[in-house]
Amino acid sequence: MPQLSELSIAQLSKLLEQDKLGDVEITELKGDSRQGARKLAAAAIRKKEQDTQEQERLIEMTNFERKLWKGGILHVAGVDEVGAGPLAGPVVAAAVVLPPEVLIPYVNDSKKLSAKRREALEQEIKELAVSYSLGFCSPAEIDDLNIYQASREAMRRAVSGLNIKPDYLLVDARSVPGIGVEQLAIKGGDAKSQTIAAASILAKVHRDELMQEYAKQYPGYGFENHAGYPTKVHVEALKRLGPTPIHRQTFGPVRDCLL
Repeated sequence: MPQLSELSIAQLSKLLEQDKLGDVEITELKGDSRQGARKLAAAAIRKKEQDTQEQERLIEMTNFERKLWKGGILHVAGVDEVGAGPLAGPVVAAAVVLPPEVLIPYVNDSKKLSAKRREALEQEIKELAVSYSLGFCSPAEIDDLNIYQASREAMRRAVSGLNIKPDYLLVDARSVPGIGVEQLAIKGGDAKSQTIAAASILAKVHRDELMQEYAKQYPGYGFENHAGYPTKVHVEALKRLGPTPIHRQTFGPVRDCLL
């Protein structure tokens, strides 16, 4: 390789993007006479620090999984649901089994991620997963069971849909009924367990896609923007247009429109 000082800023940038410059070369760039080269070095150092912090965060987020893996429990399923709060649409749950020791950068509670990041992570999770599955409870089932029991039932369906039987479940905040698998409910688990966070991402992306389709079927409610949550815009549309077949009739603002 030529001397770094002989390379253009564009060439140096490409080498950094390809991760072909090590710590020694980056340190050398810090002393380069060109401002552009020094900026590249500073950016590379920041990225390295961010990558280290992300690695440490992911190790922290796999504490529950690591204890199980070390005990020989390899098929650990993370389980989470989304859509308990909306006035319309189904509640969607996901169950995900990831390979032991895998770390997926930027996986986190789906609510903390941008839509773009969630969509990119959804594809990566599906590619890496040993198994994954989705479970649903319709608005009618939510009205019949109540939202708490419907959420648990959606999770049960997600776990039952896995193509392998998990050895253990890590569940966000609640228990999965009728499964016969040892499990641990973790309050705020989608921010404490990588496996639960992965499940939250799959469930969130899928439900948002469903609500995009419902927005086409039932225009005027803004489902494409608020995904059925009781925003001011949604409640006003509900009063103006009345409930749709996907509205949850036992939820207050919807029930009020039926009186």
